[in-house]
Amino acid sequence: MHTINCSGRLIDFSTPRVMGIVNVTPDSFYDGGNLKTDTDLLHQVSKMLEDGATFIDIGGYSSRPDGTDISVEEELNRVIPIIDLLVKEFDELNLSIDSFRESVINQALEHGANIVNDISAGMLDKKMLETVAHHQVPYIMMHMRGTPQTMKSLTDYDHLLNDVNYYFSERIAAARAAGINDIIIDPGYGFAKTTEQNYELLRHQDLLLAHKVPVLAGVSRKSMIYKTLNTTAAQALNGTSALHMVCLQNGASILRVHDVKEAMEVITLFEALNSN
Repeated sequence: MHTINCSGRLIDFSTPRVMGIVNVTPDSFYDGGNLKTDTDLLHQVSKMLEDGATFIDIGGYSSRPDGTDISVEEELNRVIPIIDLLVKEFDELNLSIDSFRESVINQALEHGANIVNDISAGMLDKKMLETVAHHQVPYIMMHMRGTPQTMKSLTDYDHLLNDVNYYFSERIAAARAAGINDIIIDPGYGFAKTTEQNYELLRHQDLLLAHKVPVLAGVSRKSMIYKTLNTTAAQALNGTSALHMVCLQNGASILRVHDVKEAMEVITLFEALNSN
């Protein structure tokens, strides 16, 4: 059974956990610009925690395909005040910062975030691994290619599953060499992958368990769901729940979600299904 250390608190994955997504970007694909005030934000996070989230993930840079590239200053202006607000309001918060920029990560960790969620696994900022190791926080590394601006055109693989596994072998080795202890891997659904490739990866997600680290799955309201159902992100909760069960059956330890209550219900049913 895997455990990770968040600010001295050991979190185990004997039961899968939920990470609630808080986007403070105006252009996120699903909930962009929804949080207008501090009160809105505190209400959303409070509800996520009440509904059972173990982790809260803050992101100030929209990594959706063709998302707008913003400056480091703009990203810091979006996330640092929010980290300060949440750390002050909630005791013992497991707060993840979603960024691929080392300077953003470093400041976020100094302000009280205690998990790093890097969509590039250290590939877009050569200082990243060193900084994460220095702070001794858990590190979520995702599989992607290119940047959010270029990834849609980078979907040509020799062999998708082999390529993803090889990538993680390499990135885990680099993170361990840098001195990072707690590593979580994220297959990167929707990042440099076609809809068909996303489903192929999900079908074989259990192959990632060979790396002997927890797996995080992020499929919530993504286009692999709503395009397949010919609907919208806003209408994709039922489809999300259906695929969450598959993520769990194929070994996910963390579900990264917009809708915490519904994800927790899926986990409860998954646990009932697998109880002896």
